[in-house]
Amino acid sequence: MADKNRYEAIDGWRAYACLGIVAMHVLANGKYGLDGFIYVQFIPALTNLVFLFMTISAFGMCCGYYDRMISDNVDIVSFYKKRYKKILPFFALLCLLDFIVSPSINSLYEVFANLTLCFGLIPNADITVIGVGWFLGTVFVFYLMFPFFCFLLADKKRAWLGFTASFIMNILCISYFDVDRKSIAYSFVYFMVGGIVFLYREEISKLVKFKCAVIIVFISLVTIYYFVESNTAISLLINAMVLVLAIVFVGKGVLNNKFVHFIGGISFEIYLCHMFIFRVLEKANMLRLTQNNYVNYWLIYLIVFIGATVFAYISQIGINKVTKFLIKE
Repeated sequence: MADKNRYEAIDGWRAYACLGIVAMHVLANGKYGLDGFIYVQFIPALTNLVFLFMTISAFGMCCGYYDRMISDNVDIVSFYKKRYKKILPFFALLCLLDFIVSPSINSLYEVFANLTLCFGLIPNADITVIGVGWFLGTVFVFYLMFPFFCFLLADKKRAWLGFTASFIMNILCISYFDVDRKSIAYSFVYFMVGGIVFLYREEISKLVKFKCAVIIVFISLVTIYYFVESNTAISLLINAMVLVLAIVFVGKGVLNNKFVHFIGGISFEIYLCHMFIFRVLEKANMLRLTQNNYVNYWLIYLIVFIGATVFAYISQIGINKVTKFLIKE
């Protein structure tokens, strides 16, 4: 059966990660030339929040399916149908809009690859149609591997062995194979850390009495990441601590309120569509609305985030209505 615990704070982390990634992409693509720690170091480093999404995805999948997968109580057909039904309609809509805005034969090839959702299996693919969709491609490969992932987690020794192997593979991808984060070989360790935390969730929940210590450890790791060393090991520890915080923090707060619950619920859709909104503004020559680039950056950031949120929300409502209509028919 699925994990009965509902970790509400997970939506909070999804929401804040989404806010951070949008901020990073607007800064990187807007070319505003801003100075200062916030714009030179802090926001650019938020690109690694995609790895947090991977860790959260693995943890969430384990909460929903691990026990059922291990007990052979999962209808594999329904499992993969649900993945396609959840992801494909919205992603297909984005691909269609992107193709309409920038039509070409190469774009057509890429749209076809995107619509299979298996484009993450293509070696060294550099797909420009919904370019941020590389993350979706990697996550979908994880879905394809999920039964094997559960096999690794079924024994804690095997889980730690799998984590160690995936960590070494990440290092080899960087130092030898010249493979980037779009490859599951590079990114699998971030999914593994989500699975490891899942295995110890009951023990972690007992740390509720030590919230302050958990917060101090988290802040210390983030400080090390920004001011001392920003390697894979530190990123993994930060991601693990994010899940630890989500487990030990219950009740309303900055990680659990109506705003973050709403944004967290559509964070994946916001992530996929925000750069499309940005490109529309770019084509309309609206990236510099004032003479001050600091003001321009924050204005465009707000417009992109709000626009992506509205687009994602309305699109999901429309897709749900069309789906219900087709089912009735």
